[in-house]
Amino acid sequence: MPKITTGRVLLTLTSLVTMTGAYIADWNKTHIYNPNWPPHAKFHNAQTMSMGAALGLIGLYLLWVHRGAWTRSLVQVIVVAESLYWITQLSAILYPGTALVDGDWVPPIQPALATTMLALNALAYFLEHRRLEHHTA
Repeated sequence: MPKITTGRVLLTLTSLVTMTGAYIADWNKTHIYNPNWPPHAKFHNAQTMSMGAALGLIGLYLLWVHRGAWTRSLVQVIVVAESLYWITQLSAILYPGTALVDGDWVPPIQPALATTMLALNALAYFLEHRRLEHHTA
């Protein structure tokens, strides 16, 4: 059983949110079941949901199943995998015609959630990097 550390717990949390967040937010009448969305828009929404699930699963696998050595390089790979989804989510607003929400009925939580996930990943990286540095010294 891999050692339970604060960094691993934080990365597990961000892996789970990355894996499930888009399904929680998009598996509804405003997104995947929206009759006003053309099929190709739904395709890209589904692609985004699948990408989050895949990245989250990669993180969980590397955190808890992978039997290789727990190294700073492995921690970097996990942090990158768990950050890519959130970085691309933040960059999406830069494309023409995009909006953070449909209508004015809900506040845009994506920037706050993405920033929080990235901050947790950075904290986990810092904690694990420092712990591994002291462990090998």
